Amino acid sequence: MATSGAPAVDRREPLFGFSVNRWGIFAASIIAMMAIANLQYAWTLFTTPLTRSLHVELAAVQVAFSTFVLCETWLVPFEGWIVDHLGPRLIILCGGVLVGLAWVGSGLAQNVLTLDVFYALGGVGAGAVYGACVGNTLKWFPDRRGLCAGAVAGSYGVGTAATIIPISNMIDASGYRSAFIVFGFIQGIVVIICALFIGRPPRDWVPAGWDRMAERITSRIHMGTRNLSWHETLRQPSFWALYFVMTLMAFTGLVVTAQLKPIAQHYHVDKVVIVLGMTVLVMALLMDRIVNGLTRPFWGWVSDHIGRENAMFIAFGIQTLTILGWVMTIGNPVLFVVLTGLAYFSWGEIFSLFPATVGDLFGKANATTNYGMLYTAKGLASIFAGPVAALAAAGTTGWIPVFYAMAACSGVAAILALVLIKPIARRAVAYEGRVAVEVAGS
Repeated sequence: MATSGAPAVDRREPLFGFSVNRWGIFAASIIAMMAIANLQYAWTLFTTPLTRSLHVELAAVQVAFSTFVLCETWLVPFEGWIVDHLGPRLIILCGGVLVGLAWVGSGLAQNVLTLDVFYALGGVGAGAVYGACVGNTLKWFPDRRGLCAGAVAGSYGVGTAATIIPISNMIDASGYRSAFIVFGFIQGIVVIICALFIGRPPRDWVPAGWDRMAERITSRIHMGTRNLSWHETLRQPSFWALYFVMTLMAFTGLVVTAQLKPIAQHYHVDKVVIVLGMTVLVMALLMDRIVNGLTRPFWGWVSDHIGRENAMFIAFGIQTLTILGWVMTIGNPVLFVVLTGLAYFSWGEIFSLFPATVGDLFGKANATTNYGMLYTAKGLASIFAGPVAALAAAGTTGWIPVFYAMAACSGVAAILALVLIKPIARRAVAYEGRVAVEVAGS
């Protein structure tokens, strides 16, 4: 039975006298996500200058990165609750202010503690923008959940691609403090402007002509019209299965995100020029950010057709093989670039597959809050990917043991996607189907 709804327009939150349709909101969400990407994905460029300027070891500097990710993720459930009840605009506006303040303050910081405080504020702001944009997209696009959530999440990955070279050049020419301050102002202003164009759909809104039953059959794990609250979601075994697997996979990618420059320096490939005057490090960062963005809508689209768990198994398996291949060729400049890109291709999809799965299993009404709770897995993983990984590399023969840990985590995650998550999801669908039949017959 087809379920038609109101036109795809947010009529309750007009902007300057007109209403923005869902594709305009989608575009504004993508730009806002691109504007906050540097806080995470350009961080590795600042690690070495910070250790020299603040006279500390790498592990001490990486505490700021872990603090950022913890604040970015662990407050998202609360920020998501605000979005679900008040709409995304206010939370994104506040996030833009904090994002700008974070980098400006980091540029002025004279010690590690001050750096940690400002980067923590950046985590709060980035989490607010991220959670609001992804969660709001799940509500606007129930008919294209995997693809559109993947595209918005992907813009967070690809956003740094446009600025990675200017930031690197500014650090070399004017110092890291100037780069922090200048780009801090730019990023904050862009997010604030985008927030004005982002509204929420009316209650019970669905796209015109969308067939809920057809969508349920296609995804094979959709739980009908049931919308679980945050406390109901926490009682679902499927939530904790997702949480464990996402923690394993988040660790593998966050190591590459936080430690790429130190890894390249350790194996003496960072300054090797390979194409168009670009070094291995800059080329790897550029390719990684582009691939990290493209992989999210790609795997979201794949999962819409073959199922979330099957897509997880394939992607996580590729990640395992990629990390093992990286270990065997770590000193090859060209393969260093190629394999870091492939590592992002088979990692970044967790930020489209997991939010889409949350929408599938627990409903869209509280999708921002529910995905926010799952997103805290990234914060847990950051503790091991940041200072713990740096300490492990410093206390051993290098980064090889860390790579093996990454490969093991992604391999286990691939297996669990099929033997744990898939059966749990199937049982949940079967239960929902029985409930629907009983309700229809009563």
